[in-house]
Amino acid sequence: MQKLILLKRCFVQIMVLTIFPFQLLATSTYAETKPASLAGKSLGAVETEYPNWFHDGFLDIKEDLALANSKGKRLLILFTQDGCPYCNALVERNLAQKDIEELVRSKFEVVEVNLVGDREVSNIDGKRYTEKSFAEALKVQFTPTMLFFNDKGETILRLNGYLPPEQFKIALNYLVEKSNQLTFRDFLELNAPPAQAGKLNKESFFLLPPYSLQRQTAHKAKPMAVFFEQKDCPNCDVLHKQVLVDPETRKLIGKYDAVQLDMWDKSTTLTTPEGKATTARDWAKQLDIKYAPTIVLFNEEGKEIIRTEAFFKIFHTQSFFDYVQSGAYTQQPNFQRYISHRSEQLRAQGKDVDIWRMKDEGSPQ
Repeated sequence: MQKLILLKRCFVQIMVLTIFPFQLLATSTYAETKPASLAGKSLGAVETEYPNWFHDGFLDIKEDLALANSKGKRLLILFTQDGCPYCNALVERNLAQKDIEELVRSKFEVVEVNLVGDREVSNIDGKRYTEKSFAEALKVQFTPTMLFFNDKGETILRLNGYLPPEQFKIALNYLVEKSNQLTFRDFLELNAPPAQAGKLNKESFFLLPPYSLQRQTAHKAKPMAVFFEQKDCPNCDVLHKQVLVDPETRKLIGKYDAVQLDMWDKSTTLTTPEGKATTARDWAKQLDIKYAPTIVLFNEEGKEIIRTEAFFKIFHTQSFFDYVQSGAYTQQPNFQRYISHRSEQLRAQGKDVDIWRMKDEGSPQ
């Protein structure tokens, strides 16, 4: 009789596990996450109305190029995404300036592509993609990203991320005036020459010279962050005074070997991650560093993983550093998808995520 009772109890337990496994799993998961009502807020996203003079695009790059050529213009492919405040800044800050708007409108045929869109795109070689797979094939990591083409369909300049109006205008002038004669870096040096006076913004987390950047194999090295900056640099000032002052950002940078270099300095010597002796200026040129500030992140083995030469606020800056330090890049090669996942994780922990915040600054209204 006792054996029969035990058998019945076992049978009931098996039936419960068989019929209600998802209820049991959901109960366990609920205990580890916050209720939806307690999830953090998502702040800072802003929708953008793009100018009606943008070309709708055939999303056949060969045909779009032919149309641009027929008008005596250059083709510009602009990668955007919904809610992107940096895309909004491009439209409402840069293109809102009459001289910039007239220059872009008269000299470029602009085709917008959604970074995560599903429309079909045909490349110049006839290969077909979705918008998002097209972006992945071109290794687009930031929005807005702009690709400028010559009349043969060759990329002559790529701008990764948002640039403030003055920097953006210099890039446009290069494309209109000198792209057949100079490299963009040489054009920048002529038209925005490095300052002779002033000082770099110093931080306590920067390593001091001598700079031996070759990664050590005898012990596990840290990843490395190289800040290429210059003297008398307003954008560098914004980075240091409005972004890097954030405690959580500084905590993330503390997990790196962080080095600051003047991108024009001929006197500072260093050893690159590959073990080559060079100067700060020559290494910056080798890496094709065009803007100050540019931050280049290397993994523990000294391989460049990602760089940013655009304007970033606190959340994207933190995500940038966390992407490499956490090793997330080894599992998720798409930085934008990683950012979305990180945002969801933080909000599930009850933390607000504001993608447009700097120090003492709120979200756009």
